[in-house]
Parts: sequence; structure tokens; C-alpha cells
Amino acid sequence: MNGAATFSRNLAAGLASRGHDVHVMAPAQKGRVGVFTEVHEGVPLTVHRIYSWRWLPHPWLRFMLPWRVKANAERIVRELKPDAIHFQSHIVVGRGLATSAVKHGIQLVGTNHTMPENILQHVAILPRFTLDWLAAIQWRSARKWFEKADAITTPTRRAADFFERGTGLTGVHAISCGIDTSFYTADLSPRTDNVIVFLGRLDEEKYIHEAIEALVRLQDLDAKLVIIGDGEVRPRLEARARELGLADRVRFTGRVSDEELRRELTEANVFAMPSRAELQSISTMEALASGLPVVAADAMALPHLVHPGVNGYLYQPGDIEAFAGYLRTILTAAPDELDRLRRGALRTVEAHDIQRTLDIFEALYRGEEVVDPDTEGELAR
Repeated sequence: MNGAATFSRNLAAGLASRGHDVHVMAPAQKGRVGVFTEVHEGVPLTVHRIYSWRWLPHPWLRFMLPWRVKANAERIVRELKPDAIHFQSHIVVGRGLATSAVKHGIQLVGTNHTMPENILQHVAILPRFTLDWLAAIQWRSARKWFEKADAITTPTRRAADFFERGTGLTGVHAISCGIDTSFYTADLSPRTDNVIVFLGRLDEEKYIHEAIEALVRLQDLDAKLVIIGDGEVRPRLEARARELGLADRVRFTGRVSDEELRRELTEANVFAMPSRAELQSISTMEALASGLPVVAADAMALPHLVHPGVNGYLYQPGDIEAFAGYLRTILTAAPDELDRLRRGALRTVEAHDIQRTLDIFEALYRGEEVVDPDTEGELAR
């Protein structure tokens, strides 16, 4: 449902494909508590589903009970006696696993996928003046649990710097989440339609309304916007499209199959990513692997992936005119220029192949020193 979950799934499946015995501890869904063999990315995984509650203000977010997570983690760790433990969130589950790892002397790796903006959107029912206080609490909590880890990672250097400033911890590795680039198909042939695509959760921090508002300025091109994904703000986005007279030009697909996702990305002209809180953006990497130029907000980690004039363009968040202008630049580009941007997209994503990511995490699990990979190279210069 989000980047952290996607990375967790891809990492677990990739490690299992290499012959490792991988177990996943995750919240139970719809009361399905117990140990199950689940198939993810075509790979059987052992998943320990722990009794969970839904966060009521949110349609799907679930969490294990904080007062039970340490006991549940200890039970699983004693049973499995793992060689390494890797937690993807310090919120609830990471606390239980970190405690057990330290207690039993097990190699511990922690990856941070969150920033306060991602978390606090789920407590919007609270008064605004409390949010800064809550953000400070979140950073203190993150430090308490991540400092127990033998290695700390984030998906990008900018995210690592952000995490180090927030927690005061140092030595954080920047390791790309990675994707299976072979899954995506690039079609460099000419298009007959002008199709802009967005992929991701339909949540507040994605600022998807900016893409809809940019579309107003592209009606002379008969441009259309395809929004792939689902989330709590979808009704508001649909209402905004109707309000702007764009109901027939904005298509909401909801969640789609892997085959549909690949087809939608392959057939589009340009990818739009207006989010301001991306610690990497797997969906942007998926677009690049599909040969799509990207127009993205110049925020957080997106400049690590989008290099102006090489594989797309960056606009200042909130500047709808610039957003629309760069979309127009790509939609009206001469064939040679468009081909150059598309090939730039494919070159960019080569450094983010999941196999490279798996190699690095295997080394971290063994307690080896690693050198953070250069995922930008000449493109960033």
C-alpha cells in the first residue's frame, strides 16, 4: 500500500529467491492471526500475522498492540533463532524486534522510511498546535530504537541526512530500495495521445491535486491524466476534477494488477510526481524503468531521481504554472528530444536494480562494512 510495504515485500521475496529462510512479522488483516505461507512476488514467504487494531481515522492503517509487541517479538525470535533481524519501522513492531535482537546478540539492521509529515497526517483529528510537539517526540522515539541497530539505512542520501539531523545519529547508509527493472517495459515509439500518469497512495502528502490543477492549463493539447492507486483523499480529488470541468479527462483506476500497472506506465507519455515527502519514491523509479520522463516537485529525495533536462524536470512545490509548463515541454517535445529524455530515464534507473540492493543488505546482515553505492553518477553532475 505504500513505499515501505513495497520495499519490505520486494526485499523479503528477493532474499527468499536467493535461498534464505525469510520470516516476516506483520499486523494481521481482518482478524487473520497466526503463521501463514503467503506468496508475494511469486515467492512463498512465512508470515507471522500478529493481532492488530485499525487506526480508526484511517481506512486501512493497522498496528500491533504496543503493550504486546515485545512479548510477541520475543516469542518469534526464541522460536526461530534468526541470524539477523531487519525492522522497517521503529513504530511498534521495531520496538519489539530491536529489544529481542539486543537481548540475544543478533545482528540488527533498521531502515527508516518515515518522516513526521507521513505520520502526522494520520492524526489530523488533533489540534494543529500539537503537531510540532508530536514531531519532536517522533524523532526522540526514532533515536531510542534506531541507536540499538548495528546498521541504519534510508533509501537516499538526502533522506539519510534528514534522519541524522532529526535524531542526532550518524553513519546512516543510503541504500536504494531498488526495483526489478526487468519487470517494466519501455516503449520509445511515438504516441497518438497525450497521457500524464501518477502512481501512488492517494494521501495528503502526495499533493495530487496539483497534477489535476496543472491539467487545466493543458486542455489545448487534449491532455489526459491517469491516477493509479487508492487512498483516503480520492473522493476529494474526484470532486476537484469535477469542479474544474475535468471529469472526462481524469481517470481514477484504483488499485490495479501488476499487468495493468505495467501497461498503464508503458503507454503513458510523462509521469507526474507532486509529492513533497518522498524519502525515495519507488513509483518514480517504476516510471523511469518504463522509459517515462518525469516532472516532479523539487522536494525531499525526488532530486536524487529526477535530473532537469536529463530525464525530466523539477518544479517548485505549489507552482502550478511551472508544473504545467514542464509537462507541456515534454508533451510537445520534438522526437529527438523526447527520445533523449526517455533514454535518460532508463539510464537513471539502472543503478537502482533490486539485485544490487540485495547484495548490500546481505553484507549488512553478515556485519560487514559496506560502501554506499553512487546511484546518481554523471547524471547528477
